[in-house]
Amino acid sequence: MSEHPSNYHRDAQFDERLVRDDEIDLRELFSAIWAGKWLIVAITSIFAVASVALALYLPNIYKSEALLAPASSEQAGGLGGLAGQFGGLASLAGINLGGGATIDKTALSMEVMKSREFISQFVRNHELLVPLMAAKGWDAEANKLEWDSEIYDASANRWVRTPKPPRGEEPSSQEAYEAFRDIFQINQDKQTSLVKVSVEHYSPYIAKQWVDWLVEAINLEMKARDLQEAQRSIAYLKNQLAQTRVAEMQTVLYQLIEEQTKTIMFAEVRNEYVFKTVDPAVVAEKRFAPSRALICVLGTILGGFIAMCFVLIRYFVRK
Repeated sequence: MSEHPSNYHRDAQFDERLVRDDEIDLRELFSAIWAGKWLIVAITSIFAVASVALALYLPNIYKSEALLAPASSEQAGGLGGLAGQFGGLASLAGINLGGGATIDKTALSMEVMKSREFISQFVRNHELLVPLMAAKGWDAEANKLEWDSEIYDASANRWVRTPKPPRGEEPSSQEAYEAFRDIFQINQDKQTSLVKVSVEHYSPYIAKQWVDWLVEAINLEMKARDLQEAQRSIAYLKNQLAQTRVAEMQTVLYQLIEEQTKTIMFAEVRNEYVFKTVDPAVVAEKRFAPSRALICVLGTILGGFIAMCFVLIRYFVRK
């Protein structure tokens, strides 16, 4: 059954009223904004001035970075790399050389650099706690750091911040780790395999120095690990050599000892053990942050948005 034509007419009138109401509401909205234009201008101006003041107040932060190339990949330290070659023969004599899987030395080194133990030890070894936790700016003319007097008393050389248990006046190693991870980055380009290490700090000289120290520290750390593992492997192989009388197995063990000796020699003579420096860190001449223009623009836009919302809310509340 078809509907009566009068029903269509009523529906059309209802839709027309809705459209008219929407148009009226939109006109009313713009009228409310226009009526409060001076308040919007005033609030926006306040936010603009505040954003400019904030941008000028924030200290400059400089970023220094180094581009590194992974050293030639080595098989897993100790017996792991050689087990695949000689594991079958060694098992005949009852000697277990472990698995033959290789490891990605570059990925391992990057994870070590980001680890809590490595960073905490790095901060302690180079005495970085004060410039890391107490600095609040840098005097470019005098090339000196500016200290936060509420945290550190430079004249007395002591921490003065208010203790908040379980943390005391002096920052803990966990606090130092968290602060360092905020300014330190290490990333690898999957296409080229090149690694980029960067540090941000108020002083461009300190940022550059810390990057150099980081590269040196990770090379020394990974070298020490491989040396220790190779020495343990040689001791194990010599012990196995003393227990076997099979000539073929003795030959295999001598070859294994020779390979581990080569690993030790390789580590001793090579300074850039896991990372070779392609482009060293330099003292930055331009600041990395803050972006003062962006702060001013975003602050002004935020002020205008808040002002319009305030004007509209006030208008409809009064109405």
